[in-house]
Amino acid sequence: MMDQPSMLELVAAVRAFIEERAMPELKGHTAFHARVAANALGIVVRELEQGPKAQGEEIQRLTALLGRDGTLDELNRELCRRIRSGDITLETPGLADHLERTTRDKVAIDQPKYSGLK
Repeated sequence: MMDQPSMLELVAAVRAFIEERAMPELKGHTAFHARVAANALGIVVRELEQGPKAQGEEIQRLTALLGRDGTLDELNRELCRRIRSGDITLETPGLADHLERTTRDKVAIDQPKYSGLK
């Protein structure tokens, strides 16, 4: 098993190469695609850095809100089912906070410069 460099380090190195070496040499449509690739790698880096903590906290909130254990996918499906059935509404304690925190975590990974995040 290879311990170094880590997946995070590899992705960050490729992103740095694209941004610092390749993009200054590119023009037009190719430069645009290089920016898209660098942005995608930035999302991967943030997902690797922030994703596990955000998912763990999301599972904790869902477990408390729903009163049951499960995988993140199972808990989210159950939350959707209960919202659709009317068993859980925005008046349910914890739901609005959960939705806001989950959205903030996802936006922080996908679009950290989004002005509404602040």
